[in-house]
Amino acid sequence: MTSQHPADTADVLASKKQAFQIPDGVIYLDGNSLGVLPKHVPARIAQVINEEWGNSLIRAWNTHSWIDLPARTGDRIGKLIGAPAGTVVACDSTSVNVFKVLSAALALRPMRKVILSDNGNFPTDLYVASGLKQLLDKGHKLKVVDPEAVKDAIGEDVAVVMLTQVDYRTGRVHDMADITRAAHEAGALAMWDLAHSAGAIPVDLHGAGADFAVGCGYKYLNGGPGAPAFLYVAPEHQDKVTSPLTGWMGHEAPFAFDLDYRPVSGISRMTVGTPAILALSSLHAALDVFEDVDMADIRRKSVSLSELFIAEVEAKCPQLELASPRDPNARGSQVSFRFKEGYAVMQALIDRGVIGDFRAPDVMRFGFTPLYLSHQDIVDAVEILKDILDTESWNRPEFKTRAKVT
Repeated sequence: MTSQHPADTADVLASKKQAFQIPDGVIYLDGNSLGVLPKHVPARIAQVINEEWGNSLIRAWNTHSWIDLPARTGDRIGKLIGAPAGTVVACDSTSVNVFKVLSAALALRPMRKVILSDNGNFPTDLYVASGLKQLLDKGHKLKVVDPEAVKDAIGEDVAVVMLTQVDYRTGRVHDMADITRAAHEAGALAMWDLAHSAGAIPVDLHGAGADFAVGCGYKYLNGGPGAPAFLYVAPEHQDKVTSPLTGWMGHEAPFAFDLDYRPVSGISRMTVGTPAILALSSLHAALDVFEDVDMADIRRKSVSLSELFIAEVEAKCPQLELASPRDPNARGSQVSFRFKEGYAVMQALIDRGVIGDFRAPDVMRFGFTPLYLSHQDIVDAVEILKDILDTESWNRPEFKTRAKVT
């Protein structure tokens, strides 16, 4: 394996790799599932534990502004997704936020009963929508169509168009501005899941006119396993909606301990319970790596990495079938290939230090995180993939045994 690919000599993001803790001998192509640990985060968490919690104790809610951490972290995420200050809050999980935001959106369109989504949406979003419509018991329907059919399916009965911007299996990208515009023209609202977008591709929620959005903190944002998620509510909706989970942190005066609920003004009304300070502190600190980075540079390198990967795989691994859009403008920051024994091949890759993941029934996913990947990493990874396929070293019992997490 050579030491440096020519494209890496002009990489404006090359120095960022040093900010991450990447084990020796590992090429990590799974940042679309769990981001890498930024090196400075453990020290920050130790500080929160030992100094803030350890010494300040309960006083830290004020002296270290713990109480404002969901909003402060939300504003940092907002800069990466085209959201103005005061429109994003970091809290709960993506699934819980889908429940809260979808419920709030449906309440704004009480005479419409259709939730429109597509079969490329992340399943948890569909599960939550199904559960919510049963809970509401007001005749709502979940309509699921092919991704290409979404615009034509937006009729006058649609209350909310609920989509994941980047398809978790294939990386296919929806045109947020175009679909949001179509939704608004039909009188519907647009709700976007940015789990595979935030920190990976440029997003402009405000410019696109999006009404609501959700996303997670542990993929491209590198907040750590189970990191808090985030949600966005457009300014014009904030004081019209109420979370269906009316917890004390969304109250106008949480420490007045009134028995009646009065929602606070603004985005904080979508919060529920006590924020998870250790997890939020990790996410907040991890976002430091984006402070001096232009999302346009991230996108350019992402496309360069993924185009190189596709070219290398198709030249050296003809057994695999491209499952992602060929046009990079229609693709997020991941590339997927299909292979009947994809699970076993992925386990063999992981055994050789190339970490991606697998999605049933036959999709091998490879994520491209420009902050800590080089073009040489891509070339080296494909060489290992080629060897595994050519020698069929994947064809071993231990590589075919399914683990709980794939």
